[in-house]
Amino acid sequence: MTNFRAAAAEGDHWGLVAKACLQQMAPLPPGANLGFLYVTEGFVDALSSIIVFLREMTSVDQWVGGVGFGVFGPDSETRERNALAIMVGAVDADTIRPFATFDPADQDGFLAEHGAWLANQTAITALVHGDPHAPSVGGVVADLAAAGRAFLVGGLTAPGEGPRQICGRIDDSLISGLMMGDGIALATGLTQGCSPIGGRHRITEAVDNVIMQLDGVSALQTLKAEAGDIISRDLRRAAGYIHVAQPIAGSDQTDYMVRGLLAIDPTHGWLAIDGALSVGDQMLFVRRDPWEAQKDLQRMLDGLARRLAGRTIQAGIYISCVARNHLFGEEGLEGEMIRETLGDFPMVGFSASGEICYDRLYSFTGILALFL
Repeated sequence: MTNFRAAAAEGDHWGLVAKACLQQMAPLPPGANLGFLYVTEGFVDALSSIIVFLREMTSVDQWVGGVGFGVFGPDSETRERNALAIMVGAVDADTIRPFATFDPADQDGFLAEHGAWLANQTAITALVHGDPHAPSVGGVVADLAAAGRAFLVGGLTAPGEGPRQICGRIDDSLISGLMMGDGIALATGLTQGCSPIGGRHRITEAVDNVIMQLDGVSALQTLKAEAGDIISRDLRRAAGYIHVAQPIAGSDQTDYMVRGLLAIDPTHGWLAIDGALSVGDQMLFVRRDPWEAQKDLQRMLDGLARRLAGRTIQAGIYISCVARNHLFGEEGLEGEMIRETLGDFPMVGFSASGEICYDRLYSFTGILALFL
């Protein structure tokens, strides 16, 4: 891989903001042919114009990205204001394969279009962006990972009307993105935003998204025992603070998928969660914890630093759950921690509705992908 360039800027008019980004990136890498673009909500209506402008000004034809609650730049983060984050680089065209859509019901069509390329790759990583409105998107993520034999990284765009994903053009697919094969070396890491408050439990009674019993006793009784006296006396304090997590099979408690605690039935002792778990599944209670979230981000970054083994970081993409805004407070803290541990390098990213790693849909997490 050759060098990348990245920039971010904010302002009222997309044209002036895009020009500011290009000025920051000048000169562009020789042979630049791949671009990443993330925008905040204020520039959604101008997204097609922005892509056309960038193609004309950079000669980069292939763009991927989407709309976020906020965007990350190489040395900045913007959450609510109008902003663009842009990164361009030069890669061997044979090592990348964009796909504008994936339909689990038509995997034969996907393989007919991309099968020849997939067959020539031994290791595939895909940067993907998904539709937050689609209730089936979690299953689509798993199906895509299996069909493409790919390790996925990415996230769900910010919700809203109109197309929100970028893959050559703007679209509203269930999921779209860029597959990257042999010749592109990447390292990835995932950091949690919630920390366990107890051990694992087995679901012994449940219907749809309502958990009734854990380990043969009331689900609420178990929650009270682990959450402590303050929450036990006033269950309203659990709102937005206590959640349910499903451990990943074969892993320790550091890898789990968090699901929101939607409601508590104190009469029956039942818990309603954002997502269905079945009898026999394991789960644990977790809490949103700013200190633990920052500590876990540092753990991930230290682990990536060790894995570099002397290799140089060419560029990075960071996807962070919008709910982490409340955990890290001030804008830019996550990016600052990344730079302090791994150094300065071109990086862009966005604040997502949900995060994608390997073949799973997460929440409250941060995912960092490094081009080496």
